[in-house]
Amino acid sequence: MSPSATLTFLGGAGEVTGSCYLVDTGTVRFLVDCGMFQGGREAAGKNRRAFAFDPGSLDFVLLTHAHIDHSGLLPRLVAAGYSGPIHATAATADLVAVMLRDSAHIQEKEAQWANESRSTRRSQRNRLAGEPVEPLYTTQDAERTIGLFAAHDYDAAFRPHPAIEITLRDAGHILGSSIIEVVIDSERGAHRIVFSGDLGQPGHPIVRDAAHIAHADTLLVESTYGNRLHRSLEATIDELVEALTTALAHRRGNVVIPAFAVGRTQDLLMLIIRLTREGRLPPMDVYVDSPLATAASQITLAHRADLDAEATQLQQWLATSNSGLRIRFTESVEDSIALNEIRGGAVIISASGMCDAGRIKHHLMHNLPRSECAVLISGFQAQGTLGRRLVDGAKSVRLFGEQVPVRAKLYTIGGLSAHADQAALLGWLKGFEQPPRQTWIVHGEASIAATFEQVVRAQLHWPVAVAGAGQTVSLQ
Repeated sequence: MSPSATLTFLGGAGEVTGSCYLVDTGTVRFLVDCGMFQGGREAAGKNRRAFAFDPGSLDFVLLTHAHIDHSGLLPRLVAAGYSGPIHATAATADLVAVMLRDSAHIQEKEAQWANESRSTRRSQRNRLAGEPVEPLYTTQDAERTIGLFAAHDYDAAFRPHPAIEITLRDAGHILGSSIIEVVIDSERGAHRIVFSGDLGQPGHPIVRDAAHIAHADTLLVESTYGNRLHRSLEATIDELVEALTTALAHRRGNVVIPAFAVGRTQDLLMLIIRLTREGRLPPMDVYVDSPLATAASQITLAHRADLDAEATQLQQWLATSNSGLRIRFTESVEDSIALNEIRGGAVIISASGMCDAGRIKHHLMHNLPRSECAVLISGFQAQGTLGRRLVDGAKSVRLFGEQVPVRAKLYTIGGLSAHADQAALLGWLKGFEQPPRQTWIVHGEASIAATFEQVVRAQLHWPVAVAGAGQTVSLQ
């Protein structure tokens, strides 16, 4: 390896979103992840700024998993000149295809709305506005990106370049998520870099636990929840049972669950199947009202080999039992609208997970004012979102221009996070047979990453540092 071999942290450093890491060995250049920045006032500007490298100079791209904060700028990379392969697991490639198409559609619609709004203001003021707003990327860019994917199995080493060997290990985060091991060969010897990607919480529904890695010279480890412990899954399940049985059996209303389309929706379905089999939930009608969630659920079923044993058993049980549990996926806008006529007995799982867009807003409109109904919050709600206002106890919220009273019972269910907590992160790090030469903490808010650095230093006595945005380090 060249003495000038470097690693640059271009995103996911000092923050959770925008994961992107550039490795330059002197003879090979490649990218690990190319994620979209999300949340906060600066995100839009970060997503639109020029790449800090020439996309055409990259030899290949590696992708840890499908979530948009890791994959969402790939079409922009392609539009800027990248035309090489994008290596990932087969499940990730399938999920990314539906997610990038959905993301590109949103980008085009938002640009259209912005231009229509500017056109209205311009006509009102009778003067010219600035240049028209262009989408971050187009559907055509997304399709070109999808065509570049090369799919690989877990634990099967491959060489995208004669001097580079790659192995994808199961990260246990969502379907297809991977820890990426990179071995760089040179006359000076081999250098092993491990990118943790997003690590899952042990025992999480559907996916297997994260694989342990024995060796690394350089390690990048995520720290999303490096400062806290999650509520136990069993305590979370008890809360879920209470919420569903109270609303359905006792109050005879509906339960509306805002949920992220990829990962969280499938987790909830698997838990409901499990609890029905155990006799802890009554027969019920569950409706999944999100085209993206429907596609992600179909992809999950198509990749049975990547699921844990319990998930496979639960699917088989549901197909052969007479449990009274009915899971239905809406297929049209008309099907979605029809759900608003149901007065009781329905569990409606819909996106977006933070209630700020999509079909979930219609279901909240029709069920929030009804005291016999319940809203079950199953994931993180960012500041400024409708979901966060509900969690914070709003007595009414504005939906489609109307003030809607909040009379439904609100449940906040913790413990379903697909990210490892501090104990799980430390447990994964303890799987290394010896400390890496250098460990970089990434994918965490600055204060949380700093806390996790102190914990690793105190408990493991490793050489460790928090990665800085834009920082370049040597791989010697």
